[in-house]
Amino acid sequence: MFVLSWRMTMRDWRAGELRFLIVALMIAVASLSSVGFFTDRMRNGLNRDAHQLLGADLLISADQPISGDWREQARQRGLQMAETVVFPSMAIAGEGEQAAARLVSLKAVSHHYPLRGNLQLQPPGMTTGTGVATKDIPASGTVWLDPALQLALNLRPGDPIRLGDKTFRFTRVIANEPDRGAGFMNFAPRVMIAMDDLAATGLVQDGSRVTYRLLLAGAPEKIKTYQDTLQQAIAQQQIKGIRLESLESGRPEMRAALDRAEQFLSLVSLLSAMLAAVAIAMAARRFMLRHLDACAMLRCLGLTQNQVLQIYLTEFLILGIVGSLSGILLGYAGHYVLLEWLGKLVAKDLPAASLLPALQGLLTGLLLLLGFALPPVLQLRNVPHNRVIRREQDVPQPLTVATYVLGLLMFVGLLLWQTGDLRIGLLISAAFVAGIAVFALIAWFCVLSLKRMRNLFSAAAWRFAINALQRRPGATILQIVALALGLMALLLLTLVRGDLMTAWQQATPADAPNQFVINIQQDQKDLIRQRLSAFGQPRMYPMIRGRLIEVNQRAISQETYQEDQARRLVDREFNLSTMNDMPEMNSIVAGQWYDDSHAAEPEASVEEGIAKTLRLKLGDQLTFDVAGQQVSARITSLRKLDWSSMRVNFFVIINPAAMRQMPQTWITAFHLPATDQVFVNRLTQDFPNLTVVDVGIMIRQVQDVLNQVMTAVEFLFLFTLASGVLVLYAALAGSQDIRMREAALLRALGATRSQLSHAQWVEFLLTGGLAGLLAASGASAIGWALARYSFHFDWHFSALVWVTGLVAGGVCAVIGGWVGLRQVLKQPPLLSLRNA
Repeated sequence: MFVLSWRMTMRDWRAGELRFLIVALMIAVASLSSVGFFTDRMRNGLNRDAHQLLGADLLISADQPISGDWREQARQRGLQMAETVVFPSMAIAGEGEQAAARLVSLKAVSHHYPLRGNLQLQPPGMTTGTGVATKDIPASGTVWLDPALQLALNLRPGDPIRLGDKTFRFTRVIANEPDRGAGFMNFAPRVMIAMDDLAATGLVQDGSRVTYRLLLAGAPEKIKTYQDTLQQAIAQQQIKGIRLESLESGRPEMRAALDRAEQFLSLVSLLSAMLAAVAIAMAARRFMLRHLDACAMLRCLGLTQNQVLQIYLTEFLILGIVGSLSGILLGYAGHYVLLEWLGKLVAKDLPAASLLPALQGLLTGLLLLLGFALPPVLQLRNVPHNRVIRREQDVPQPLTVATYVLGLLMFVGLLLWQTGDLRIGLLISAAFVAGIAVFALIAWFCVLSLKRMRNLFSAAAWRFAINALQRRPGATILQIVALALGLMALLLLTLVRGDLMTAWQQATPADAPNQFVINIQQDQKDLIRQRLSAFGQPRMYPMIRGRLIEVNQRAISQETYQEDQARRLVDREFNLSTMNDMPEMNSIVAGQWYDDSHAAEPEASVEEGIAKTLRLKLGDQLTFDVAGQQVSARITSLRKLDWSSMRVNFFVIINPAAMRQMPQTWITAFHLPATDQVFVNRLTQDFPNLTVVDVGIMIRQVQDVLNQVMTAVEFLFLFTLASGVLVLYAALAGSQDIRMREAALLRALGATRSQLSHAQWVEFLLTGGLAGLLAASGASAIGWALARYSFHFDWHFSALVWVTGLVAGGVCAVIGGWVGLRQVLKQPPLLSLRNA
């Protein structure tokens, strides 16, 4: 039977019956495989570097100096130790007018750093290439820099660079830092010094945002025992701000980021697979209809129902393997495009991909083919002998109908498999079905409305086109919906994405602050205010670091909340503030602003967003730990902030009387014209402890990252558009035989070939134009929802989206129609009528 199946497969291939099925299958598998290969290599890179991502076997990370008792316990257990201190600061190079300042990530390291893996330094005189491993750390009085910072400050070995109160000599360039992360971009370049030099800089002061890390290494059983001891101590003493990371956790935030990226890209590729599955089902149905007579002949020649089914199942199995393997090769090539476009965000020395994505692609292709092509094939099993004489076909058997449900269940299972999340998978399934239903309902209404437009023009081609759309409403609606989904995806990620970015930029005033000055000390306030007077006397705000430890006198911890954002908030210190008057661009949405002169007890004003996240309400009492002192305040107002104003904002503000004895630093923001950039250099030269954050540069960097990610997603949506065109082609090709008979009858009744050709073009343009308008409407609606509910700024609809959608829909429909129906008018009418 296999030999017979192989021969029939070759015959059908030569006749062109299987090419469309293979193309649809290739696109579905390629879209999923390209993401699969990309994320597999990223994940393999994380696993390969797991022992180096921490620079140790166990990492203790805290925002306060780590307890000396813990160090002593580690020393008694015979564990190796090293320390790092990391915080943002300003680096200054040059003198006088030539001085340049840059925001950097300063890292002080102790001897024996790192305990696992190696620092790699660029060889002297080399600017690229593989780094040379070293066990050394910067010598006292010297710094090692990232290559980007060396170029930005135009430094050569031996040149001075100032950090706080101390001047260092630049000596080496860092090629690779093992515990920095998994290759994702860091906004601030690294500056590395020896731990012994940290105190001389004078940069670590009250209010500084510093991360202290203790690295430990030793025998696995000793590390595990010590880790369990620390976890018990943290739980019993309810210590906040401490995070333990081991080789098993392997930088969980990096893995979480990769999981989210993989999930998002998988959902994009699944949209292509969804449309391709529809194309596969339609093509398989056409295959079944065109093989009814052949099956009847095989039955007459003595084959049983099971033998007929075995022949065609084997043929489709061969088709599935060939199409899936071709799609895997195409996806493997496509993942290099993702790597190229995301080159600045991912490591460049990723390991080779494993065979797992290829096996997943093969399984996906077979699932799609069997799930959506099996129902029509099962109908071939039931073709009667007398089909040779009588053109009849029994209604589908219950088993055949059940296989359609099986195909749907297979696809939902595929969706859950790709997303790895039951809730998200079901939501996406429901959203996809709802989107199709809305588009189908609108398309059905529009097709019905065309009946009134039949006499709008006197041309025969117009009437023929309207009649054709009315005769096949189901196929017409399917064509419109499929093409609309593909176009909507592309419009959303191109024109609408651009409109969102433009609206985001316009939401920020032209004179909005672009420089934030942090870590201003009490004795520097007046001097800094005088220096900033040329920029409009910006207001200074006290900044107090405190950790939320109780709500309504009940202790809270990460376990108190289920949401990730809430858990992160209670595990870190808040930037609190205190003032008499409410800040600009703030408005009260509940309660009332406190009056400090008449406050009977400490009062707090809380931003409405964080109140919702932490489930806080008016009247709740909050208790904060501020440098070992506790302060409690009752929520008397909730505020709405205008984040797009780029002004200094605080989540929690407490009345001044309650915060008078708390340690404070000060923060301010001002707008620095592009023509006066030297001002920052002078300011940081005179006040080395200050940290000046150029928000404009950071926003541009964020936009660059978003543009790279969106470009990669646009590449995946090309598969989606291709799948939409395939469905359009399948719908047109499925009606090819009927169209041939209709064209033959019309020509026999006097219609010219030119009239029928023009009618086809009108039909394609109407179908594509409506699909384009639906796509533009859907994309604009999603853009409005994102602007309104996610980004919180005004949204202005653009007519360009509808114009582009209309034109793109017409072009795609014309191309798909020409490819699918170019043979309709070529066949002589007499031959068509004889074959009917």
